[in-house]
Amino acid sequence: MTDVKPKDPAALLAFLREIGVDATNHEHPAVFRVEEGEEIKARIPGAHTKNLFLKDAKDQLWLISAEGHAEIDLKRLHKVIGSARLSFANAALMAQTLGVSPGSVTAFGLVNDRERRVRFVLDRTLAEADQVNFHPLTNTATTTVSRDGFRRFLAAIGIEPQVVDFEAMAIVEPVR
Repeated sequence: MTDVKPKDPAALLAFLREIGVDATNHEHPAVFRVEEGEEIKARIPGAHTKNLFLKDAKDQLWLISAEGHAEIDLKRLHKVIGSARLSFANAALMAQTLGVSPGSVTAFGLVNDRERRVRFVLDRTLAEADQVNFHPLTNTATTTVSRDGFRRFLAAIGIEPQVVDFEAMAIVEPVR
């Protein structure tokens, strides 16, 4: 696992290069919700994401990364992933664990979770996509990496995602 704790997009991109991940960064106006920026996403190849930072009733933290149009039923999801009831976590906890602010939640923020307080759930659609797009710790850019590059990132920080098929609402084996 890495000791790097990127606090800004430049440091994250440098870390990705250091671990051998090719990344393409696309700067754009701030985007706060999935519904915003459709014209931006249309110009960027690959699967686009929505990311939810959640806390369960037992104070376990969760990051859900799903394809941008996936339907996520929070009332049922806890049964699928084996958590207590889920709700949105607050901005202070988000900043403390992932190093990001609301609107900038991203799987790349897991690099900042040194204490491994956050469990990561990855949408099967993203796990199988050739290219995936996440904010690089800020919502003023989108960073594209390959499936293998994203897997390399997760391995470098010691994260094994729990892969969920959100259409079937079921756990699936990670795609190798």
